[in-house]
Amino acid sequence: MAKTNEKFYITTAIDYVNAKPHVGHAFEKTIADALARWNKLKGKKVFFLTGVDENAQKNVQAAEKAGIPVKQFVDKNTGFFIELCKKLEINYNDFIRTTAKEHAIIVKEIIKKIIDKGDIYKSNYEGLYCTGCEEYKAENDLVNGKCPEHNKEPEFRKEEAYFFKLSKYQKQLLKIIPKYVVPEKRANEVLVRVREGLNDICITRKDAQWGVDFPGEKGFKVWVWIDALINYISGLKEKEKEYWPADVHVVGKGINWFHSVIWPALLLSAGYSLPRSLLVHGYLTLKGGKISKSTGNVIDPVALLEKYDSDSVRYSLLRCSVFEDSDYSEEILRERHNNELANKLGNLVSRVTSLAEKYGIEKSENKLIKKLKLKEIEKNIDEYFLDKALSGIFAFIDICNEHVQKNRIWETGNKKQIYELLDSIKAIAILLWPFIPKASEKIAKNLGIEIKYKDINLPLKINRIKKAEILFRKT
Repeated sequence: MAKTNEKFYITTAIDYVNAKPHVGHAFEKTIADALARWNKLKGKKVFFLTGVDENAQKNVQAAEKAGIPVKQFVDKNTGFFIELCKKLEINYNDFIRTTAKEHAIIVKEIIKKIIDKGDIYKSNYEGLYCTGCEEYKAENDLVNGKCPEHNKEPEFRKEEAYFFKLSKYQKQLLKIIPKYVVPEKRANEVLVRVREGLNDICITRKDAQWGVDFPGEKGFKVWVWIDALINYISGLKEKEKEYWPADVHVVGKGINWFHSVIWPALLLSAGYSLPRSLLVHGYLTLKGGKISKSTGNVIDPVALLEKYDSDSVRYSLLRCSVFEDSDYSEEILRERHNNELANKLGNLVSRVTSLAEKYGIEKSENKLIKKLKLKEIEKNIDEYFLDKALSGIFAFIDICNEHVQKNRIWETGNKKQIYELLDSIKAIAILLWPFIPKASEKIAKNLGIEIKYKDINLPLKINRIKKAEILFRKT
């Protein structure tokens, strides 16, 4: 269990609001929410931050295309991301919007600290700029002359700008990245580039009309990526001292570089403690192709949530590999809902509570629970293998279902065996709460228990059990 008052601070990346959210956003938020709930379950003081990046130039372009004022456009689209979180049971502590005045204040304060350190200077910049990434690209970043993330040729730009001395932090980053970035292969990807040498980075945009003003000189806006990264501090507001540094930043592999290289360097320069880990997840794919707004290859998670229960959507996402790319579709969701949630978990709860109502229960030693590989499940969650943790929990659900069949309890009415099964379901409900909270809470209410981690190993108190309502109806 966690030490008293041990804290856990987790963040997602903040999302561009140039379009409605796609299922990749739902995936990342569900990963972070499951980890936040798990640490809360283990007794830690948790702060979970998510939100949106409203200062990006791509938001401006999308607003212009739609013929809507930028503020009105971002307000409307931000609403879609808030709606997604609500429908997906994302239990965040705060939802940051980078147009907030308090965010701009912190951005300027941190940039001033970096200026005072002597790590910012003025010069001219020219190069290839990808609007989709909001980033200048080197030739070796491109594939066949195009940005690999957006499959578009970057445009040539030339402008006066302020630069950050990223090159100064190369040696420190080489030591930090292997300890900070998970999994190892994502650390190795950026280490190759860092070893080749780091260039100083342009951190302003001249004559941009949208974004945070660069402190000290009019006509310059802070580059959106610098502004965006600082949300992890500004989003804590008055709780910065209590929760910083972050324990886990959860981000997609496409923005690994910004978080594993630029972010730690900025923090070192500004004199902040470094975050403890960067969880870089893979992409969801649709028939092998990347799901993204830029490619137009999207699955609308809100549409899924209008059709399926939030637990079913969450479960189907968390069954995907965190670290590798995973194929995902409504067909996959339906299969996991029917075959695992309905047939396995739902069937177990329905059968056993029905038996308990019919025959009653008698307290006895639960030998069945010894087959639950609790330490292995804990280890998998702590190391971010959420899909493996779910496999471990459902392997135990299979064992429980087999126990009913093997012992033909519907014929014997063995009260002690029914008790064993109910006590095992109690453990299952507690372990599943980070993943499918609504179903877990329904099971807990039916058993007359609270969702407390320490109760996994405490015997279930005898009480009258009624047959549970159907948890998951087949579709």
